[in-house]
Amino acid sequence: MNIGYARVSTKDQNLDLQLDALQKENCSKIFKEKISGTKSERPALQDMLNQVRPGDVIIIWKLDRLGRSLKNLVEIVGQLIAQGVGLKSLHDNIDTTTPQGRLTFNIFASLAEFERDLISERTMAGLASARARGRNGGKPKGLSQQAESTACAAETLYKEGKLAVNQIATQLGIAKNTLYKYLRHRGVEINAYNSKIK
Repeated sequence: MNIGYARVSTKDQNLDLQLDALQKENCSKIFKEKISGTKSERPALQDMLNQVRPGDVIIIWKLDRLGRSLKNLVEIVGQLIAQGVGLKSLHDNIDTTTPQGRLTFNIFASLAEFERDLISERTMAGLASARARGRNGGKPKGLSQQAESTACAAETLYKEGKLAVNQIATQLGIAKNTLYKYLRHRGVEINAYNSKIK
């Protein structure tokens, strides 16, 4: 069974383009959502993932309609493949029901792992640099233990200045306001390193 998933980020945006394309693919059911891709809770997406069965194929307009980040996309597609469910992205010409499509997904998975390794490497480099300056990567006041490593990673990526604020927040899976909170707790001067986004 072909199952469609369509999403736009705001209520002002229109789903018609995606819906027309999904209907041409003979989708038996289409799940629709008007919510930002950065939101961790996407009810229609979760409903669809709960309902799919082996042999089904999920059809989307573009990959960015499905995943909040590369890591999140790889996790979702990996879950689908494990369940025997295919994924077809019309705009990206990806179909995991074919050998070529599965190869493409494996490349995405490798890129996601590479991305995680880079973040880990930058975090460790940032902690080593802080220790060399006499600062230990201790728990910032007011943050939970779980947030400690995220705050350290946020400081490292922000000071590196290669990613915009929104990109860093997406990479770390946190809101932009939370990112600024972590930076303040780390004693980082806002915009001193990253001036791409205020």
